[in-house]
Amino acid sequence: MQTPEEHNYSVTIEWDGGRIGTMHSAALEQKVQVATPPEFPGGVEGIWSPEHLFTAAVSSCFMTSFTAIAEYSKFEFDALKVESEGVMSKEEGKFVMSRIILRPVLTIQDPSKEKKAHRLMEKAEEICLISRSIKSEIVFEPQVKIAG
Repeated sequence: MQTPEEHNYSVTIEWDGGRIGTMHSAALEQKVQVATPPEFPGGVEGIWSPEHLFTAAVSSCFMTSFTAIAEYSKFEFDALKVESEGVMSKEEGKFVMSRIILRPVLTIQDPSKEKKAHRLMEKAEEICLISRSIKSEIVFEPQVKIAG
């Protein structure tokens, strides 16, 4: 049973064959194919991997956290682009997603709002529940651009 302090997100993955499956949720219309990444035996190119999804979870959480904070703060911006990189490395002989590098670029019109833009991006990174829920290091490299 879901409570105000608990939310559930159900996902189903159905095996399609080989190293490929299709991910879907009863709460969502879109289906996404997933596969072993090509760096591993039997891996498949051109299909989202668990490693891509892990990295995407961190970067999309930053984006949604930032847009919520910006809206609440009535902070206007022109664009937000979040590039991210998930780094997989071996620790104690086993592969782990050891680091996520977030490179958000925020474009604003008013140069006098640059400090506030940085503060809001830092706050968004701090409150992101996905980042708080994983043990991977999050490397945060924000930029603010002034439009024009």
